[in-house]
Amino acid sequence: MTKKLTPREGQILLKIARQAIENHLNGEVDPPINLDDYSPGITKIGACFVTLTMNGVLRGCIGSIEASQPLIKDVQDRAVGAAFHDPRFPGLTLDEFPVLKIEVSRLTNPERLEYSTPDDLLNKLRPGIDGVILRQNSRRATFLPQVWEQLAEPELFLGRLCLKMGLDQAAWKDNHLDVEIYQAEKFIESA
Repeated sequence: MTKKLTPREGQILLKIARQAIENHLNGEVDPPINLDDYSPGITKIGACFVTLTMNGVLRGCIGSIEASQPLIKDVQDRAVGAAFHDPRFPGLTLDEFPVLKIEVSRLTNPERLEYSTPDDLLNKLRPGIDGVILRQNSRRATFLPQVWEQLAEPELFLGRLCLKMGLDQAAWKDNHLDVEIYQAEKFIESA
């Protein structure tokens, strides 16, 4: 994994995410980010997911698997995406904003996981550590490492990921899917 971010850098990313959502709620445009004002850890090209919860319940989650822009800008963009463009939820409202809890997960670069059989795949996954990307032709789906908290059994984890991808939940057993893994460093707003 790349060098871990400091707690201060994590707090800056959370602040950037919250400010981006607030700006959008108020009809304002995010001011440009001057990368020179921030440490290299958060200005390097990076990928992230921003997860929003209210009272412990998911309210939005949007992210990028591949790094394409400075991490701090990716956080800004994904925060707005999670709040207003997650197709599973209506856009966030001003009334919801004060009780919103933000989590930012910085991802490592995905690495292909070679496996020979379904059992081999199960043995190579590290629950609670690995985020998983499944690919088949043009279809792709991912679960962050923290999804293991709800789906602790690897068979269930992979089955639900197949369903998310639009496949039968046994597709990971029946088809040789492309599998990639990554790790996440997460920062969560304090209560």
